[in-house]
Amino acid sequence: MATFLYKLGRLAFRRRHFVALIWVALLTLAGVGAASAPAAGNTSFSIPGTEAQKAFDLLEQRFPGMSADGATARVVFKAPSGEKMTAAGNKAAVEKTVKELGSGSEVVSVADPYTGHAVSKDGTIAYASVKYKVSGMELEDSTRDALKEAAQHARDAGLTVEVGGDALTATPETGSSEIIGIAVAAVVLVITFGSLLAAGFPLLTAIIGVGIGVSTITALASALDLGSTTSTLASMIGLAVGIDYALFIVSRYRAELAEGRDREDAAGRAVGTAGSAVVFAGLTVVIALVGLSVVNIPMLTKMGVAAAGTVAIAVLIALTLIPALLGYAGRKIKPAGEKSKLLGGGRTPKQPGRPNMGTRWASFVVRRPVAVLLLGVVGLGAAAIPASSLELGLPDDGSQPVSTTQRRAYDLLSEGFGPGFNGPLMIVVDAKGSAHPKAAFTEVGDEIKGLKDVVTVTPAAPNKAGDTATITVIPDSKPSSATTEDLVHAIRDKGADITAKTDAEVLVTGSTAMNIDVSQKLNDALLPYLALVVGLAFLLLIVVFRSILVPLKAALGFLLSVTAALGAVVAVFQWGWLSGLFGVEETGPVMSMMPIFMVGVVFGLAMDYEVFLVTRMREAYVHGEKPNQAVVTGFRYGARVVTAAAVIMMAVFSGFIGSSEAMIKMIGFGLAIAVFFDAFIVRMAIVPAVLALLGKRAWWLPKWLDRALPNVDVEGEGLRTHSGLDEEKELVRV
Repeated sequence: MATFLYKLGRLAFRRRHFVALIWVALLTLAGVGAASAPAAGNTSFSIPGTEAQKAFDLLEQRFPGMSADGATARVVFKAPSGEKMTAAGNKAAVEKTVKELGSGSEVVSVADPYTGHAVSKDGTIAYASVKYKVSGMELEDSTRDALKEAAQHARDAGLTVEVGGDALTATPETGSSEIIGIAVAAVVLVITFGSLLAAGFPLLTAIIGVGIGVSTITALASALDLGSTTSTLASMIGLAVGIDYALFIVSRYRAELAEGRDREDAAGRAVGTAGSAVVFAGLTVVIALVGLSVVNIPMLTKMGVAAAGTVAIAVLIALTLIPALLGYAGRKIKPAGEKSKLLGGGRTPKQPGRPNMGTRWASFVVRRPVAVLLLGVVGLGAAAIPASSLELGLPDDGSQPVSTTQRRAYDLLSEGFGPGFNGPLMIVVDAKGSAHPKAAFTEVGDEIKGLKDVVTVTPAAPNKAGDTATITVIPDSKPSSATTEDLVHAIRDKGADITAKTDAEVLVTGSTAMNIDVSQKLNDALLPYLALVVGLAFLLLIVVFRSILVPLKAALGFLLSVTAALGAVVAVFQWGWLSGLFGVEETGPVMSMMPIFMVGVVFGLAMDYEVFLVTRMREAYVHGEKPNQAVVTGFRYGARVVTAAAVIMMAVFSGFIGSSEAMIKMIGFGLAIAVFFDAFIVRMAIVPAVLALLGKRAWWLPKWLDRALPNVDVEGEGLRTHSGLDEEKELVRV
């Protein structure tokens, strides 16, 4: 592989105009596609294999005009202080608003608060329910505008009016912190390279890669039902790995220049060595992201595949566009150790020949491996303790910032009707196989009324055929509480008994039940997914490192870092520690897809650092150095770059903590803290300590397996004997 990538790097360096033209054309094509494509909304929720989804599908069949998956809105009214909603003026304003709400072409029905018993007991709060024909992502902008205007007209009449539900979805905003993250990345690159031009290449190529990836996602969003979250996560991951991959190539190029190679040869060798590490690091990220499809949740699968595509683009750009840009830069890119004149180039070092920080740190670790190992493991273990209290759920309007109308509507409904009113359960009774459907409907209602935590059970509403009915149940607790989850399970347990008596099937659905089913499905899929992803990556790393113990150590280190990161997420978002610092306005259960998503993404990123750092050690060991000396050599050449890469990733991910969407905020924090734990504790401390303790055994591989495995030559050994690259020829610096 090293020889092939070497040739690719030299070709891109020589044919730089052609390579640059191809990437500009791809960016233009993707941009035009995105500009001409219809706007995307939130990804629709479809969870195959769950009871809630089965009930939704049944409603579509038995209640064809009901639009079970159609968008809903609750327009909540509150009377001025000292007044009631039943006052003549307030009632007239509400009725006028209800009439406005029902005039839209996409509206199925509007429930009047005064005829639908939707006025609170104290008479101060009322709500009107609006049902639409299409899902929230399919609603036209004119329909949303009409909803906002109707609410505003009621406000003008003196009422407090807020709108909840999925019909009026707030667009996620990342704020200025995302820009700050990129600015931090730029500063780190300038410090690392000592050159503005060299620092600009990783940023430029990463932005091009993300531009192509996100534009492609936008262009396909409508056809493939991709929501705004998909492109946000793709940009988050694509930007981080794009900068890192380019950073490693440019850094190796400057190191090759420092050894006296001409620029074309240096570009080829950079791509042949560091580029090999980029390919395998990218493969581990892609495996982890595409592997999310095993969960069988379409939204998660699309997010993973889209992000994986952006990572693949980042790898291709690092292997082709970076050497092309290096060709354009010429002598302006200095060898390693030299700075540009603007940043102090030409000055004599104060202490020439002094070991760098990476060398000094690695030398310390190999002298005290047991102490460093114990300290790292104990520290991560302490950080992981909160993960034992992990509670999972999916965000609803209650997790929105208090500045949004959805959150204020949620709070008003809780105030007027109780916390459970925001998460009603829909019971679907399929009595098609029952001899007495009406009796079955009554039996279901009576059984549910006798359960704990039930406030209201509405009478059964059968369809025209009379073989299916819906019953609405209002719990006493909020949607995301464990008590509500227990109630859902209790209803399902009762449903099994009712089926045995009446031959009628009882299904629980609605957004609350759907969230519970999703959380359960994600929990069930976590271990199989972990086994699949870690297993495939373990095999890949055996090929890369030609070792059994090094990949095993890499996998165990990852488990430490991801568990510690989950503990930090629980401490901040569930327990509320430092919540004000991170802008967490509402604590509660951790997003149910967070553990499995973190496993996928963090594993891929953790293997990035493993591959980049340990391949340098492997390269030194293969070239004759002793095991401990190889560890020090790996840190001498790789620690500075890996540190810069980790700080850049943390800066990029931290930029998304400023998002107004709870899911994006939580993912940004989780990934940033996971990168910190993995890069600075696992890879920089635990890894060298373990390798120092193992010695030569770290690189042991059974002879039969050594013969069976393909030789991918990540170390670039083949470049030594490659035609025209004899080590004995004179090297001339250009």
